[in-house]
Amino acid sequence: SNKCETFPLATRLNIVCVGLSPDGSLAILIDEEGAALLVSLIGKCVIHRFHFHNPVHSVSFSPDGKKFVITKDNVALMYHAPGRKREFNAFVLDKTYYGPYDETTCIDWTDDSKCFAVGSKDMSTWVFGAERWANLIYYSLGGHKDIIVACFFEENSLDLYTISQDAALCVWQCDTELDGLKPRPPKDAARENNAEKNDEEFLEEPKGEEIHGKANPNEQETREKVKYSRVAKYFFNKEGDFNNLTSAAYHKKTHLLVTGFASGIFHLHELPDFNLIHSLSISDQRIASISINCTGDWIAFGCSGLGQLLVWEWQSESYVLKQQGHFNSMVSLAYSPDGQYIATGGEDGKVKVWNTSSSFCFVTFTEHTSGVTAVAFTSNGYVILSASLDGTVRAFDLHRYRNFRTFTSPRPSQFSCLAVDCSGEIVSAGSQDSFEIFIWSMQSGRLLDVLSGHEGPISSLSFNPVKSVLASASWDKTVKLWDMLDSWRTKETLILNSDVLVVAFRPDGKELAVAALNGQITFWDHENAVQIGSIEGRHDLQMGRKELDKITAKQAAKGKSFTTLCYSADGQSVLAGGLSKFVCIYNVKEQILMKKFEISCNFSLDAMEEYLDRRKMTEFGSMALIDEGAGGEDGVAIPLPGVKRGDMSYRHFKPEIRVTCVRFSPTGRSWAATTTEGLLIYSLDSGLIFDPFELDIDITPSNIRKTLLQKEYTMAIVMAFKLNEKKLIQEVIEAVPSKEVDVVCSSLPDLYVEKVLEFLASAFEMSCHLEFYLIWAHKLLMLHGQKLKTRSVKLLPVIQFLQKNIQRHFEDVSKLCEWNIYNIKYALAISQQRGVKR
Repeated sequence: SNKCETFPLATRLNIVCVGLSPDGSLAILIDEEGAALLVSLIGKCVIHRFHFHNPVHSVSFSPDGKKFVITKDNVALMYHAPGRKREFNAFVLDKTYYGPYDETTCIDWTDDSKCFAVGSKDMSTWVFGAERWANLIYYSLGGHKDIIVACFFEENSLDLYTISQDAALCVWQCDTELDGLKPRPPKDAARENNAEKNDEEFLEEPKGEEIHGKANPNEQETREKVKYSRVAKYFFNKEGDFNNLTSAAYHKKTHLLVTGFASGIFHLHELPDFNLIHSLSISDQRIASISINCTGDWIAFGCSGLGQLLVWEWQSESYVLKQQGHFNSMVSLAYSPDGQYIATGGEDGKVKVWNTSSSFCFVTFTEHTSGVTAVAFTSNGYVILSASLDGTVRAFDLHRYRNFRTFTSPRPSQFSCLAVDCSGEIVSAGSQDSFEIFIWSMQSGRLLDVLSGHEGPISSLSFNPVKSVLASASWDKTVKLWDMLDSWRTKETLILNSDVLVVAFRPDGKELAVAALNGQITFWDHENAVQIGSIEGRHDLQMGRKELDKITAKQAAKGKSFTTLCYSADGQSVLAGGLSKFVCIYNVKEQILMKKFEISCNFSLDAMEEYLDRRKMTEFGSMALIDEGAGGEDGVAIPLPGVKRGDMSYRHFKPEIRVTCVRFSPTGRSWAATTTEGLLIYSLDSGLIFDPFELDIDITPSNIRKTLLQKEYTMAIVMAFKLNEKKLIQEVIEAVPSKEVDVVCSSLPDLYVEKVLEFLASAFEMSCHLEFYLIWAHKLLMLHGQKLKTRSVKLLPVIQFLQKNIQRHFEDVSKLCEWNIYNIKYALAISQQRGVKR
């Protein structure tokens, strides 16, 4: 469908594992500390929260959806899965399975949910019965020399495949079929249940049944029990010493085994004969996760090192989906003039272009050899410009996807900022080492002039959207205005009290906003060089305290300021962000804070908490300061002063939360921010908002028909769409007289215009009222065409569906008309001949 959706929920820390119910309606999300969210994938909301108190390694639902198993430490816990009815506690512990000596790693279920297998770091695999079967309670399998990465049951069988990290596969055959599992004698079961009840009388909470497995049971315990034997052991071709097997997936119906390695190579094998189908390299980083779709045609790969997501069709050997984020953090972004695309530049030297409707990146430019510091679109929207620390400014063509211009300076300079004028003819970039501004011509690519005058690094450039005036901000505490038409002379110099970090023009070009190092945002009438207002915004940033900070967040905030700034599309508000988890929107006229957006609640990032967590304090100080396994200096790590991005050599590196760039969409409906979390888009789009317009208990079929009799057609249509019964919607729409269609269409709310179009598209397939429905379609498109055009990407499938059905009817009717015309001509010709004979 070429769609991507973000769920309106989040965990406190990074999500480690996800369990999906077989019907696709529920998911369990578990974070680094073992806190779990039970999520409805239909309602997209959190149903229940639960804490497992320890890190969880894997979670898996049973194929019948009645149970799920999680593995933590060296135990496996089986819970009753939440049902369709309401329950007081969604997570009820059923059984606890002990057996492995080391941490458990993976889970797989048999097709009938009678048994499951658990792999462990102690190189053993355990098969447990979901019920206490008479001939299978637990079974331990060895045979490996490294950590178990995955284990898989064969289809409708107890036969098992186990795969270890040293790229070895063991095939285990069971002497019993699934139907051969015998239930326990009723007497034994009753005796155990009574014992459990007596124990639970003294407990506040039922603990569930405990099953303790033994690695070497005696002969009496194994008599008349299920037995496994190793049929074969295979080894993957290892290319290099560090090529560990990192992940695996198995499709039971097609007997397809997919294995991923640390070098980015994956293998496809057919089991049980271990025939290699093909082997390919998809990345130079480890493959962290693999999944196969239900038909076995598509394979999804996740590479955590580079943030890659790939969907591969193995039969045709082609990509279905290929997405990758920036390797390091994003630094800058720019909206296209129509608001449909966003360009981002990152520290990895890449420029990526994203579609705001589908949220997918559709082109990546990799020509830069160092970090990209700024990106900009030209006014026509077909050219992207990017400035980089490699000393070049490059222009990319969005028609042919190529780098068609490269602008350079006479002496190598690191460019820190970029601006392009409203005509798209003049390109300017500021240098952070030579304190100069370079001006080039887009047409010829020639350097036109070098503007000097600043006494510090150039921090920001902005062209006036109306006139050819360039504003340049510098660390020398000045903003200079340059007239591009008057032989590049300085028009005005604005002096501030502190180093200037960012400058932005209002969309009408009459006002200038400047953010300085002292945390102030000042507003200037640049024509008269007069300051007309200021906002003291340092306290609104609300800095967090980093783990390695020696001073409090309140003290640290005194030296913080906004590093990115932009006006809203109407110029009434200004959006500001910096080294903080907050983005602030201010009203320019009133100079007050309107709203603060918290961009993340992820405590896996640094500088999220205002105060240090007392639970992490020891007699030696914060636990974060003590680097486990560090060499000298008594194991206490002290970061170098001025390091912003964290010490990469530190073992437990935590990225710091920050907002590097904010931009408003030209449509005024949304704004975007590049942050440590990635590219975030906040929207006002009505399509994303639930519309509770006169929603009450009175919306029933009888009330809709009453409204229809009162000739309130628009209200009746809206009510019918809320009930969403197709026959009722058809009844209401067909009851509207054709003369009234124009009036009804003009009074329909925007949200329901799309719904009516969607209904018309499907109604054309079956209905015989062609002219009536054509009138509806014509009036809707004529009256709401401009509004629909802004959402064209989203509406394209509906419009195409409508066009397809109209086209089909057109072809049928045109054939009929041509046949009728031919018959009439034939009849006329015969009658004329007879008239001549007479």
